[in-house]
Amino acid sequence: MAGGASQTRERADTAREARADAPGRTGRKPRHGPRRRGDGPVALLFLAPVLIGFAVFYVYPAIRGAYFSTTDYNLLSSPHGVGAANYSRLLHDPLFWNSLKVSAYYVVLNVGGQTVLAVVLAGLMFRLTRSVAIRVMLLLPWLVPNVTVGLLFLWLFDADLGLVNHVLGSVGMSTHGWFTSTTWAMPTIALTNTWAYTGYTALLLYAGMLQIPDPIYEAALLDGAGEIRMFFRLTLPLIRPVLALVLVVSVIGSFQIFDTVAITPSPGGPVNSTRVIYYYIYELAFKHFEMGYASAVAMTLVLILGVLTMVQMRLLRASRSDLA
Repeated sequence: MAGGASQTRERADTAREARADAPGRTGRKPRHGPRRRGDGPVALLFLAPVLIGFAVFYVYPAIRGAYFSTTDYNLLSSPHGVGAANYSRLLHDPLFWNSLKVSAYYVVLNVGGQTVLAVVLAGLMFRLTRSVAIRVMLLLPWLVPNVTVGLLFLWLFDADLGLVNHVLGSVGMSTHGWFTSTTWAMPTIALTNTWAYTGYTALLLYAGMLQIPDPIYEAALLDGAGEIRMFFRLTLPLIRPVLALVLVVSVIGSFQIFDTVAITPSPGGPVNSTRVIYYYIYELAFKHFEMGYASAVAMTLVLILGVLTMVQMRLLRASRSDLA
């Protein structure tokens, strides 16, 4: 009995010591090993080349452009400040508003056609075949330089020697001067760039579709859903973040069209029907040497694209995914 009582007292003393050593009772923190250095400096070291390049080629030119937009600068003399005069002139410039309208028309044609075709192609690849060869063929037009693509379509749609007019004439249909017509010039340019970029856009959407779990489609098949219904009820909603990214990038890129317009027989024409805003900025800066006014137009375009991007991101709920 005495031995049992002694053991009981020893256990009680041990329990009290353990409670006394607990951090919550004494305020002492448990001991840890040596503190690990943060990964921030290493990450910054790896990001430094990109950050420097971004600052040199994007931030600095943007600041210079904002400064030049408030000056009268013709590349031949030193700039002198004119305040908001360039922006006031822009509001009353019919060529600026026409170039903005022409650019918006091109964006609707290009982004609309390109996105619809890309979604269809991505859906067909996802549900029917996942061949690497087909993906490579879709990517090839995107790898060809835009000037080369433009020259190719310029030959295909030539009014006299073009293959398209030759085929249309052989079947009794009317031919057109595709790049020289006020009606057909911009749709032809949009068709040119749609052909070049649809494959790349389709691959982006296809990558988003690959993230959709297969059990979702298996459950839909068990419920009797067909392919078309699954495409509109499952596939499209589940790739919304990727689709939003594609639309934002496509809209920004379409507003920046320049090379395809520049190689047409009458750049900016006929009758200003293809004078997009990027080509108008180029004419102001390097043909008329109005660098200050060109900078004001460019900064206005940046503001417009920023607003459009914010609206698109909010409407498409780009930051939310139904897969989460």
